[in-house]
Amino acid sequence: MFADKPTLSGERVTLVPVGPEHVEGLVELISDPEVRRLTGSHAGVDAGLARHWYATRAGHADRLDLAITAGGAYVGEIVLNEVDTANLSCNMRIALIGPRVFGKGYGSEAIELVLSHAFRTTPLHRIRLGVYAFNDRARHVYEKAGFVAEGVERDALLWDGAWHDCVLMAVLRPEWQARSGRLA
Repeated sequence: MFADKPTLSGERVTLVPVGPEHVEGLVELISDPEVRRLTGSHAGVDAGLARHWYATRAGHADRLDLAITAGGAYVGEIVLNEVDTANLSCNMRIALIGPRVFGKGYGSEAIELVLSHAFRTTPLHRIRLGVYAFNDRARHVYEKAGFVAEGVERDALLWDGAWHDCVLMAVLRPEWQARSGRLA
């Protein structure tokens, strides 16, 4: 479904297929304490493993891994993965490099570009994600993009001795079409 690895351009960001040239940005992203909390990532990342990971993404037709760049600099990644071809659905995840790029609209634009690409070029009907209940900023961005809360995974994350829920959200092709005014 994602054999084609496009470059998607917006006003603020350009999404490019991830590659080894983005590893330093990925290591910075995963090393940021706030990003780790917001994504629930307990483990750090080894640069060698990250280099191998990013170098091999182009060969996976079942996922789309894109680096989010602004002014040519890596500012995060957005991924469509966990494809369920029988039910025409997949998962989306996004992470920005940290507080220095938060609030600039990069995530919102990256999500819009990926949804547009997915619903225009694939038969996908549903794109889902999970967001921790304490991440109000991300939840607001997802709602702005058309994602609807569908349920809650209770006590899904144990962080610093406290349990946190994960809100499950999704956007459906007809909702995206109605919102965007586009035919997929």
